[in-house]
Amino acid sequence: MSELSHVDGEGRARMVDVSAKSDTTRIAVACGELLTTAEVIALVRADDMPKADVLSTARIAGIAGAKKTSELIPLCHQLALSSVKVEFGFTESAITIEATAKTKGPTGVEMEALTAVAVAGLTLHDMVKAVDPAATLNGVRLLTKEGGKHGHWVRPESADHHQVSAATESVPSEASATSTASPEPVSDARSAVVLVASTGVAAGTREDTTGPVLTEWLAGLGFSVHGPLVYADADIAVGLADALRFEPSLVISTGGTGASPTDATPEATLAVLTRELPGVAEAIRQRGTAKFPLAALSRGVAGLAGRSVVVNLPGSPGGVKDGIAVLEPLLDHLLAQVAGGGSHDNN
Repeated sequence: MSELSHVDGEGRARMVDVSAKSDTTRIAVACGELLTTAEVIALVRADDMPKADVLSTARIAGIAGAKKTSELIPLCHQLALSSVKVEFGFTESAITIEATAKTKGPTGVEMEALTAVAVAGLTLHDMVKAVDPAATLNGVRLLTKEGGKHGHWVRPESADHHQVSAATESVPSEASATSTASPEPVSDARSAVVLVASTGVAAGTREDTTGPVLTEWLAGLGFSVHGPLVYADADIAVGLADALRFEPSLVISTGGTGASPTDATPEATLAVLTRELPGVAEAIRQRGTAKFPLAALSRGVAGLAGRSVVVNLPGSPGGVKDGIAVLEPLLDHLLAQVAGGGSHDNN
């Protein structure tokens, strides 16, 4: 029978001794969602709440919460966190929250990631309660963890769906009429994930100048967008796995497509593709090369990972602009084909 790690042989609570464990890079990703009204979501996206700067405030609160996890949960170890990221997305009835915590040490960062989501969610609730006091924080759960003797763990799909269902059922009946959509963009014909490969952005030493542009563009086309998710170049394979677990119709990555030894996005993408779309990648390269000859050095690829379209774009504003120009007239037709609908009528 399995044993609880924080209970000793006599049934007493204990702090686990991790001194014999080796130091490894450890990453944990957790998520949750604040179920609320369409009015609140519109106000937050427009930054027009009575308590302004909602998402920035919640992000800072989530990071601060992760750093204080050992003070809030009595048996957690104090960890030297190397990174905490808190990102938000939107559906018709929820603000989604995702936190990624990283450290290098003898024990994992699952509780730090979960605490970041919980504190960010509670802060969101505080910020929106004047408009929607019935908002509900639901589905705080671990999605993936990396490192240690167990290696890579991904939440089983059935368990995740069970959690979402249970969360939805727990919403009071008055709020249920406006809070029935899934909190994550799973298998949605207009869902997208934006993925940024940049060691500098991941470390907080560079500004992300491409991810927000893609997110805004896709939202303007009517996509439910998750991200931008930011990963160091060396972690881009993990980032792709995280993006694809949402089963989106579209994943667009930016960065890591050059000839530098650390540029690994094309290789990581090819590893998950079931079919390539070489014409799409070549069209993006040709458009860039017409204005900037060095664009020919981009090794970005495009293709299908199951029913998700995956496209690599360069990590520059100009490269992203070229990618948008190529993709915009193709997307509706391409996604309709992948979904099995044949040609798409734009009229």
